[in-house]
Amino acid sequence: MPEIIVDHLTHTFGKGTPDALTVLDDINLTFESGSFNAIVGTSGCGKSTLLKMMAGLFDPSDGRMTLDGDVIRGTDRRRGMVFQQDAVFPWMTVAKNISYGPRLRGAGRAEQREIEAKWTEMVGLKGFEDRWPRELSGGMRKRVDIGRVYANDPDVLLMDEPFGALDAQTKERMQSDLLAAWAQSRKTVVFVTHDLEEAIFLADRIVVMSARPGRIRHIEQVSLPRPRTDEMRLTDEFIQVKRRLWEMLDH
Repeated sequence: MPEIIVDHLTHTFGKGTPDALTVLDDINLTFESGSFNAIVGTSGCGKSTLLKMMAGLFDPSDGRMTLDGDVIRGTDRRRGMVFQQDAVFPWMTVAKNISYGPRLRGAGRAEQREIEAKWTEMVGLKGFEDRWPRELSGGMRKRVDIGRVYANDPDVLLMDEPFGALDAQTKERMQSDLLAAWAQSRKTVVFVTHDLEEAIFLADRIVVMSARPGRIRHIEQVSLPRPRTDEMRLTDEFIQVKRRLWEMLDH
């Protein structure tokens, strides 16, 4: 069964007022269970707004979204979100940041330790469990963010340009590590990015949005085999997909 269905969704900020601004127009999408999806588009096209509505941070002005048939209203642990900005708690160690969600749900100490051990290793932070966020690099703090969301065991992982502030080398390493974690968990992922190479490397399907008001301009099926390797970025197929997407965004 599809994880998320977006049904004739339109969103207008300030609807009914003289300053009304329509940012999304008649969006229809289906995100299948276990798929890795990317959304690309020029700045201001509404891709982050769409993602935030999937997270339940606010409701669309028209249309609806459903998760397994249930209308999305408000936040819940079935949908986890990773933002571009760091969201780690500076007063908690790496391990305690990662087990924060399960701890709120009442997980016992043994379960917390098991979760901490699993996800610190999965996101490449084994050996840093007792470090404080101030002792970590930007890339390592982002690993804490991702580990904490995964540890809460959501059905859907929503990511809003999570690697946008990282240097190129760290960014590529994080992309590979994210795919390794996804391959084991098979969570449904919706990943917003400005970076076409990032979208092609990560996703099975890329949704291309038009300029504001955002509409679905094209959906690209990425046929690169998995597991993905950095060498694939240099293949003719990868370059052709990038050129095709670039031409769409350039007009």
